[in-house]
Amino acid sequence: MSKLLMITIELPYPPSSGGRMKSWNMLKFLSQHFDVGLACPVKYGTKEIQTMVSQIQLRHFLHDAVEIPRSGKTLAQSYLQGIPINVFRSRSVALKKQIASIAHEYDVILLDHYESGQYLPENFSGQVIFHAHNATYLMWERYAQSDANLLYRLVTWLEGKRVKSAEVQLCQRANLVFASPNDIDSLVDAGAERKKCRETYHLGDDSQLALPSILFKDTQKTLLYIGTLNWEANVDGLLWFFDKVWPLVVAKQPDTQMQVVGSKPDIRLTQAAAHDPRIQFTGFVEDLEPLFQVSRLFLAPLRFGSGIKVKVLNAMCRGLPTITTPVGAEGLAAQHMEHLSITETAEDMARSILHLMENESDWLRIETQSRALVREKYTWKKVLGYMVDQINTQLQKT
Repeated sequence: MSKLLMITIELPYPPSSGGRMKSWNMLKFLSQHFDVGLACPVKYGTKEIQTMVSQIQLRHFLHDAVEIPRSGKTLAQSYLQGIPINVFRSRSVALKKQIASIAHEYDVILLDHYESGQYLPENFSGQVIFHAHNATYLMWERYAQSDANLLYRLVTWLEGKRVKSAEVQLCQRANLVFASPNDIDSLVDAGAERKKCRETYHLGDDSQLALPSILFKDTQKTLLYIGTLNWEANVDGLLWFFDKVWPLVVAKQPDTQMQVVGSKPDIRLTQAAAHDPRIQFTGFVEDLEPLFQVSRLFLAPLRFGSGIKVKVLNAMCRGLPTITTPVGAEGLAAQHMEHLSITETAEDMARSILHLMENESDWLRIETQSRALVREKYTWKKVLGYMVDQINTQLQKT
């Protein structure tokens, strides 16, 4: 059995975010087909390590605590080191030495996230696989074009240039690059070779496909939002929604409610919604199914970002009709009002919400078609099986 070392930028457990969900499912699936090792910095404490290692057999598990805050000082230090800030925040000299000491035992090193490229030993002679969670530079570029203040826009534009350089260098070093279709296009535009690229997807919880359909009559006039509430792309999208879209919705249907799920919301969000008791912040919710059952629509009003959005696929898996933007739907083979509502302006988004709040037949069509699309294209077995096949094909060439 071939030996594969997966290097990622954080402990991939628990799978409580889109990135960790992909990394954890990928690690488990790869362990069924390769003799797998794992190396990662541990950024958020070690309490989950024992639970993780009890669920998977690993040839090696290398880790080191790395807790570097996101701050102006950290940004300055990253410039002194000549590396992007998130590469700096994932750096461990001790971990790099550990990896170098055992890398020769492996046939393949899989680099999960571009920040993990710093851990690839220079003298490694095996196959190098880069799994790009996003074309990350694009997120920085899009934020630089947003309506943030001028200083933030300048800083993010400069960071986008540094990230683009790091991503392209890693694409050039890798033998294969896995990314979502839209991210492949962006990485190729930046300088990656398309012939190395293979399609993959960030997926939701496809076990939800086995659950019975949500019934329109059992839902309430409630919008459901789930996300990391201190991630800037989410904060920006919600602030825009509160300011531009929500007033148009409640002017027509004042009994509409909104549930915002996620821990530690950015203070800008709670301040923006403080005047309206119809918007409720629930905090972290362990079991989302009761909320899915009673909510009529799922909301993902993203204005910048990159890659496939796991929250959108999760809602599609569950069959909850989703209101999103072109950014929220990018990378998906989804059509407006067939699988999702995909709108760009506040007026159009409000119109879609108001329509689907009342129109059961259109609501039902989206519920049915979204789940059918996930079954056809976006299950873990299909996506990760293709990845294993491509890695094995690459190994046979050597």
